[in-house]
Amino acid sequence: MEIIKITKDNFDSEVKNADVPVLVDFWASWCGPCMMQGPALEEFANEYDGVKVGKINIDEEQELAMKYGVSSIPTLIYFKDGKVSETLVGLRSKDQIAQALAL
Repeated sequence: MEIIKITKDNFDSEVKNADVPVLVDFWASWCGPCMMQGPALEEFANEYDGVKVGKINIDEEQELAMKYGVSSIPTLIYFKDGKVSETLVGLRSKDQIAQALAL
């Protein structure tokens, strides 16, 4: 499944009202660990069809980062039924992500 860019304009339709769980990566282009997180997220998105994967650039979407208490990046937030189900802070492998989300 393709990783989608999430902004404040599409957050409700892509995350809050999604009909599947959504894993959101809060990241920034200047963050080394965030760049390293990308390939693991790509692998995860390709292997787990039942989960939508999106990315939020915290420099462009500071309001969303503040709303969800993102103070360190990368931060992965897993939404189920539009609500936060799990928060993972720091660099994670595909397997660590799947294990933390019990997939």
